[in-house]
Amino acid sequence: MSELRWNPLLGEWLVTATHRQDRTFLPPDDFCPLCPTKEGGFPTEVPEPEYDIAVFENRFPSLKSNPEAPAVESNELYPVRPAQGVCEVVLYSPNHNSSLAQEPIEQIYKLVLVWIDRFRELGALPFVKYVFIFENKGEAIGVTLHHPHGQIYAYPFIPPRIARELEQSAAYKQATGNCLFCDVVSEELRDSRRMVAENRSFVAIIPFFARWPYETHFYSRRHFQAIVEMSVDEQRDFAAMLKTLLAAFDKLFGISFPYMMVLHQRPVDDDSYDHYHFHVEFYPPMRTANKLKFLAGSETGAGMYINDSLPEVKAAELRSHVEPVRWSLGSVDI
Repeated sequence: MSELRWNPLLGEWLVTATHRQDRTFLPPDDFCPLCPTKEGGFPTEVPEPEYDIAVFENRFPSLKSNPEAPAVESNELYPVRPAQGVCEVVLYSPNHNSSLAQEPIEQIYKLVLVWIDRFRELGALPFVKYVFIFENKGEAIGVTLHHPHGQIYAYPFIPPRIARELEQSAAYKQATGNCLFCDVVSEELRDSRRMVAENRSFVAIIPFFARWPYETHFYSRRHFQAIVEMSVDEQRDFAAMLKTLLAAFDKLFGISFPYMMVLHQRPVDDDSYDHYHFHVEFYPPMRTANKLKFLAGSETGAGMYINDSLPEVKAAELRSHVEPVRWSLGSVDI
């Protein structure tokens, strides 16, 4: 069972989800629950013998559309709520040994269209306030299934990090009249040292304020708030930027690069969020080819990150691995 518990010290919700202790953990390749179901083989999450991209509800969800009653009673100090929401799994490919970086740009473009569909459908649910699209990749992140996949959480509240960005961007807009993220993009283009890649619609950087050595963000050039607002050209450029960055990550150390990828978008309630700006953030845990960046006392206990590298240096490293992306017809998109 799962439930939402209020943290009065930080003013935010957390989820207890005890059933997730039993989720599948690094099964052999021939027993992967995310591969297509083979004739005569064991049934997987996808009952078809083949698929392109598949989406289904997580078998071990933190949030459920029809959740059980909480295990404990709520009181004034410790509010408790049913863990209502939706948790979906998105399978990028039927190929067990692939990764999003290895998929052709055409497949990534189809994934963008799937994300748009899921954002629209989940965002229309009356109990959903925020749709969070993300991927955890690699055992260094804690992944328990190697098959290429991402996830979508539809929260019944605005999660804390997004709420903080909304507050900061609203305050900046009120003080300056400008979009905070647009000004970040303008400054990075002017300075250029932290630039990684750019195309017609998106700009990728290792930000001035990076918390991880290879933390990478990419922002839309045009000011909009959610993936559903992209034009067809922006959808294609979005896929191209994803392909470009993921391929560059893998070339850094010659490995399938681990990371957390998160899409930051406006909430799906009825409020106006014109001060916000669509962007994607990557948090790779690697600081060298054989060392990981761990979140230790300062980061976890105090909330202050210590980055033992310079964004300007790491951006140059990553930029050196950026190569043109080509669609099957041969046109260059970046």
